[in-house]
Amino acid sequence: MRERKWLAEQFEANRTHLRAVAYRMLGSSAEADDAVQEAWLRLGRSDTSAVENLTGWLTTVVARVCLDMLRARKTRREEPTVEEAAETVAGDDDSERAALLADSVGLALLVVLQKLAPAERVAFVLHDMFDLPFEDIAPVIGRSPVAARQLASRARRRVQGGPLNPDEDVARQRQVAAAFLAASRDGNFDGLLAVLDPEVVFRADRVATQMGGTAEIAGGVAVAQTFKGRARAARLALIDGAVGLAVVLQGRLRILLELTITDGKIIAIDAIADPEQLARLDVQILTD
Repeated sequence: MRERKWLAEQFEANRTHLRAVAYRMLGSSAEADDAVQEAWLRLGRSDTSAVENLTGWLTTVVARVCLDMLRARKTRREEPTVEEAAETVAGDDDSERAALLADSVGLALLVVLQKLAPAERVAFVLHDMFDLPFEDIAPVIGRSPVAARQLASRARRRVQGGPLNPDEDVARQRQVAAAFLAASRDGNFDGLLAVLDPEVVFRADRVATQMGGTAEIAGGVAVAQTFKGRARAARLALIDGAVGLAVVLQGRLRILLELTITDGKIIAIDAIADPEQLARLDVQILTD
């Protein structure tokens, strides 16, 4: 009972911070409140005895809830307009809280954030607005720290209105991914080396490893050898707005390969096969 009371006190002490995180991600006062309430429910169902940083733990939970809400919204194609965002702020019962939200976020920024893919939005908000390290952001969005950094970088350029780097442009990403896919299918070892960074790292999640994969492979030669003559069932795909590969068997998505590309080279490949994680991602199969 005493522990429950202490958790309630700590949660209330963090409520303003948690609501700020949720509002920046969702752009909706009502949905932000829903996300914070869900975090409270999850806190009550969780064993936090080993948690050293409760604020960090709660921030992570809220971020995951918001990510699920953003992906569900994207699936339903329901994104609040700038007018609706303004109404949610203006209609807030707490005028002081509403003013703080409007000043700290800005409706113009909300409009730009709405154009980001869910994982981009979460990575950008957590890192650029709340200074969370990419090592902490990565598990929230189900990515490697390198991929999380790439997502935040791409989001930052879009928010700032500047031109994307060539490698952050979908057309350029597609060229590199297509070259990798063709070389893999043809068993072209030199072709694979040409698009892989010498320090490239391949990582597979738990489910992909159970399917016969290797948890981690480092180095261009080793990764090229692994993919040589494979990827027969893989297709080019947009994964949360970035180009990667999708393996679809018998009409069912089985594995996603997220490609992190820098300077025209693939520096990281993340294999995702966890069904729950696959269901959360926005995946669009592209024509080869």
